[in-house]
Amino acid sequence: MYPSRFRYEAPRSLEEASALLTQFGDEAKVLAGGQSLVPLLKLRFAAPELLVDINNIPGLDHHREDADGTLRIGALCRHVALERSTLLPGKHPLMAAAAPLVADPIVRNRGTLVGSLCHSDPQGDWASVLLALGGSIVALGPNGRRTIPAADFSLGPFQNALLPGEIAIEAVVPAAKGQVSGTYLKLERRVGDFATAGVAIALETSAGIVIRAGIALTGVGAGNLQATAAEQALVGRPLSEASIEEAAQLAAETARPKSDHRGSAAYKRHVVATFVRRGLARESAPEGVAA
Repeated sequence: MYPSRFRYEAPRSLEEASALLTQFGDEAKVLAGGQSLVPLLKLRFAAPELLVDINNIPGLDHHREDADGTLRIGALCRHVALERSTLLPGKHPLMAAAAPLVADPIVRNRGTLVGSLCHSDPQGDWASVLLALGGSIVALGPNGRRTIPAADFSLGPFQNALLPGEIAIEAVVPAAKGQVSGTYLKLERRVGDFATAGVAIALETSAGIVIRAGIALTGVGAGNLQATAAEQALVGRPLSEASIEEAAQLAAETARPKSDHRGSAAYKRHVVATFVRRGLARESAPEGVAA
């Protein structure tokens, strides 16, 4: 199918882009990677009056660390740049683990992390990653910049917290305060499929004690879910068989899956518990010993 007719603008500054979004309101859509938007246009599930292509705006394709260790990911940073990053594996293991599991290679070549967050698909991998890491999204609009915590950014399926005229310009991951570890585990029927269930795990430890835990779930609810009770069960304790099992059960209780062609609700809860056990066991295993 062909999309409905639309006006196309390719601004060269964020201010120009924001002005266009303010002028056209809900009738305008931002185009970054287009891997979610273009299929919606072709199927006519979306029919905006204006398409605002931000690919000509300089300075948005970065992923870098500030001097204090804060990680910043620009609105035009492609999935593939994160997949091939030399920065992430040593310092941001959760993000390094998630990057190659996002969609398929074709989508990763053009799609963007920030665009995925803005799309607010309940099956989105990056939203769980940012939740587990305690991240945020920086928006620029008519009233200047504001920072929106990842926990507050998605308002529901395909709805985000951006105000009229605002554009998401950056995702931010705060600097860690302890030794960092983490992973992303995802069950999919085939490469590029949405998750039957996924679990993002981010840990910070000091002297063997967990000082911060992040656990977020993909594909088992109406949105990405933060397993707060499971996180709290880990903090202030060393990782042990008992604490891991408690966290696994609490995470499974947090899940709100529905039975569908990918599996029953009970099966998906079982996958969540298994992934939490597996991910945490990797972090508790002695160095050089496979969990």
